[in-house]
Amino acid sequence: MNDTKMIITLGGREFILIGTAHVSRESINEVSEIIRGEKPDLICVELDEGRYASITQKENWENLNMVKVFREGKGFLLMANLVLSGFQRRMGAELGVKPGEEMKIPLDIAKELNIPHALCDREVQLTLRRAWANCGFWNKNKLLASLLSGAFSTEKLNAEEIENLKNRSELDGMMNELANYLPAVKQTLIDERDVYLAAKIWTSAKEQIPEDRAKPHRIVAVVGAGHMQGIKAHLEKIAAGKETADVSALNTIPPKSFLAKAAQWIVPALIIALFTVGFFRAGQDLSFAMLRRWVLWKGSLAALGAVIALGHPVAILVSFLGAPFTSLNPFIGIGFLSGLAQVVIRKPRVGDAQTIIDDVGSLKGFYRNRISRALLVFFLSSLGGAIGSFVSIPAIAAILWKA
Repeated sequence: MNDTKMIITLGGREFILIGTAHVSRESINEVSEIIRGEKPDLICVELDEGRYASITQKENWENLNMVKVFREGKGFLLMANLVLSGFQRRMGAELGVKPGEEMKIPLDIAKELNIPHALCDREVQLTLRRAWANCGFWNKNKLLASLLSGAFSTEKLNAEEIENLKNRSELDGMMNELANYLPAVKQTLIDERDVYLAAKIWTSAKEQIPEDRAKPHRIVAVVGAGHMQGIKAHLEKIAAGKETADVSALNTIPPKSFLAKAAQWIVPALIIALFTVGFFRAGQDLSFAMLRRWVLWKGSLAALGAVIALGHPVAILVSFLGAPFTSLNPFIGIGFLSGLAQVVIRKPRVGDAQTIIDDVGSLKGFYRNRISRALLVFFLSSLGGAIGSFVSIPAIAAILWKA
């Protein structure tokens, strides 16, 4: 059974939740049919201003400044955003449906029938930044690895499989899998947005529907099927006074914890301590032997990442030479240097910006596009450098142990 419609009566208001599956032709038809049949007083949709603009207008990537992206430490964030966009575009193309169409249709109907409407989702970039802030380095890599494997998978979903995503048991299984694999991401992408969507639906109903209406207020909310149960639970808590509709705390980026701030100094401090002990214990020869092993492991694995990304030879060389030194500076990563070298030597073209979303839908396109290639250099050299730290620290400690 597909749970596509849920009616909740709270405080004189009738909330009709319509659960959709993205890039689903059937969902588009169901949304249109229910809205036209119910003739609600207000239509709410799971969209923010930015995503609505990207659906209704062509996204402009030509103003993207890759140097600024790397300098501000947003390489991981941009890569995740591009992969998600490319994946949705590819799925929609296979099924003949534009991504986000199931959310655009209710807004088109609202304008046609002169029904008030509201965009009730949190701004997507803010959601991604919160998810990113709640992930450690390894969880960031796990998330990107999961996104990349899904984006480049040759497995095709048919219309029936897409519709099954509206089935509660299918959704429960997916949510449990996500919670086990990346609990911080599930908390931000699903649980927090359940709270946010419920609060915005509630406040939109209060603000846009006159209180002196004789008949019950009827609000249709079009949301992803995975949010229906959570939204229902939080609407009931708001109506009962157990929760407030104030979501200002969910519109901020959480600061790094003391432990997270301290962690970025651990590797530099440990490396310096090992070299210092080696010098006082056996002199320069031992210190140089430890330094050589550190440079070879750290630099080689960072450079290997750039090679796998098919980076420019200069970017590969920068990865090798820079990784041992950036590890001693918590304010700059090797991905910044290698990615910067890649975009300076292989400057992105206008055509790369124009085709970026289509290109990131396939592995071949990801490598062909100069913007996504630079992101691959950034990501894989960073990953190689991180692995190099974990490998080389025990390696140089072993030299010290044997001395």
